[in-house]
Amino acid sequence: MILLWFTAVIPGMKPRPCEQFKDDCNPATPAQLAVLFSSFGLISIGAGCIRPCSIAFGADQLDKENPDSERILDSFFNWYYASSVMSTVISLTIIVYIQDHLGWNFGFGVPAILMFFSALMFLFGSSLYVKEKPSSSLFTGLVQVPFVAFKNRHLNPPCDSDEYYHHSHDKKLAPTNQLRWLNRACMIRDPGRDLSSDGSDPNSWSICSVEQVESLKTLLRLIPIWSTGIMILVSMGQSSFTTLQANTMDRYLTPNFKIPAASFSVSTVVVIMIWIPIYDIVLVPILARYTGCPRGLSMKFRMGIGLVLSCVAVAVGAITESVRRRIANEQGLDEQPAATLNMSAMWLLPQFILFGFAEAFSAIGQIEFYYSQFSKSMSSIAVALFTVGMAGSNLVESLLVNVVNSVTSKGGKESWLSSNINKGHLDYYYWLITILCLINFIYFLVCCWSYGPFEDEKPGISDEGEDNIEYRALPSS
Repeated sequence: MILLWFTAVIPGMKPRPCEQFKDDCNPATPAQLAVLFSSFGLISIGAGCIRPCSIAFGADQLDKENPDSERILDSFFNWYYASSVMSTVISLTIIVYIQDHLGWNFGFGVPAILMFFSALMFLFGSSLYVKEKPSSSLFTGLVQVPFVAFKNRHLNPPCDSDEYYHHSHDKKLAPTNQLRWLNRACMIRDPGRDLSSDGSDPNSWSICSVEQVESLKTLLRLIPIWSTGIMILVSMGQSSFTTLQANTMDRYLTPNFKIPAASFSVSTVVVIMIWIPIYDIVLVPILARYTGCPRGLSMKFRMGIGLVLSCVAVAVGAITESVRRRIANEQGLDEQPAATLNMSAMWLLPQFILFGFAEAFSAIGQIEFYYSQFSKSMSSIAVALFTVGMAGSNLVESLLVNVVNSVTSKGGKESWLSSNINKGHLDYYYWLITILCLINFIYFLVCCWSYGPFEDEKPGISDEGEDNIEYRALPSS
């Protein structure tokens, strides 16, 4: 953030100002672009390090001996997501206001100062944190499993669990039958050669533990369910089109107050902020009495609700756009995309409200599900899956827009996604996304059936070198 701030305050790091009323501005030099893109790269790396680890690190601070630890953990997930949503509201309102009215010098300076103070607060509390030391490289352990399994590809897996290597000698768990070819990685072929006589860990490139194998299996089995979360993010990522719609509609809340076109998406965030505390404090205790689930509603059910609501939200958006386009045609504004229609922009709110509920159900359900299925040492990967899904949705959305624009503009026709939305067919595009969301929901049901039950409590298995720590369980076969 400091480097990005420098590009706004140091004259040599930004192009010279354009002359007023002239379109030919001075382009940025390669050096200036290099500094700008470097700042973006550093911000991306920093966010990639913080986001996956912060929620897992926060969960480590909870008292595992507390009998209500599971309920507290669920509440922690809810409030963590609520706080992240609050930060989004601040960035979309206060920070944007500062950038618009005080310029980029203050607009980038304020976030840089806030990041500096947040780093100081984190460091000052360092002595109070519970810090779990990693015993080995997680990624290396995952790579070793297919490597060793391939080396042992000609061997038949044994049936006796004693013939598999366990790092923890307290629990002799047999590997599951799913993805059974990976079980070859933890086979004890020759105890004298594979196992160390002094009790130390054997060479992991020759034999892996059952815990390693099951961790990789969990990751592979989660990928289909993880992929179902991409489409809901694609459906919610249409803010640029809704901004175009709002620009053509009556945005006056009062005779003297006009809502900015880009601010309607804030209603989604507001819904999440309001809904999460209500669900966590009021509804969970009530629902838990009837469902028997400490979370109120199961993770699978919440994820499913989110997917269904996203379908409904996009369908509502398609209907709203159909009405908006019809009114534009009736008023003879086909060639005037900047004209204001006799239609209130408040008609856009229902789809944003539905998206807020969809995200609240789906996002938190996904994070809890990933976190519950992995062992403790893989907690950061569990949280990172959701972040990777967000990145994947951006790629899918860009690809979808390019394909739709290319296909629908063939033969000189007006593209569905024309810059003149009064002549385009944005409603058709929304209906296409609705159909894709419905297909994705069916795919989600198939993945859930294939995966098996999402138990809220399962017997844990220990990770290497951390036998005294409570672990989330791997799914049973």
